[in-house]
Amino acid sequence: MKRLAITTCVLALAAPLVIAQAPANTSAWISDPVHSEVDFSITHLAISNVHGRFGKIAATLIYDQADITKSTVTATIDVSTVDTGEDARNIHLKTPDFFDLAKFPTATFTSTSVAKSSGGLIVNGNLTLHGVTKPVVLYVEGPTGPVQGMDHKLHSGFSATTTISRSAFGIGTKFPETMLGDEVKLSIDLDVAKQ
Repeated sequence: MKRLAITTCVLALAAPLVIAQAPANTSAWISDPVHSEVDFSITHLAISNVHGRFGKIAATLIYDQADITKSTVTATIDVSTVDTGEDARNIHLKTPDFFDLAKFPTATFTSTSVAKSSGGLIVNGNLTLHGVTKPVVLYVEGPTGPVQGMDHKLHSGFSATTTISRSAFGIGTKFPETMLGDEVKLSIDLDVAKQ
């Protein structure tokens, strides 16, 4: 009985310490795979834009309700889901000429800072693509919502844009800019559900 009393006392003293260590105003939000994607566009022969998408992205947002600038986001993009609407081009993009899917099946993003801007947020982070990690800046609109989804969870939305250099990530380096532009515009849409 004495041992039980001592154990209960220790647990009672430890409980406030555990609560104090847990982030007080944070919640986890996970991307809805059906309503989240990454779109891209790149110039072809300096006369037109080719568009494509990555249809599978898994993102986690740790949202700080008290101060959104203390929030973090991580995301993994399944490069195998690249789709430009042209089967032959999709197959070519997966080869060592471009994404080299056999070696680099995913791309990842990890935020390093979040700041408020007049139109929404500016999220700095590191993008790893084709085995190369470079800093990128996302210009984010949102969050929109929250609204209750059909899954009975709260959902919010974010839209982000950025521009990266394909040559900086070692992608398509044997193709000159006169054939394929170096700048790739990215547009990310996330529907995230509160867990």
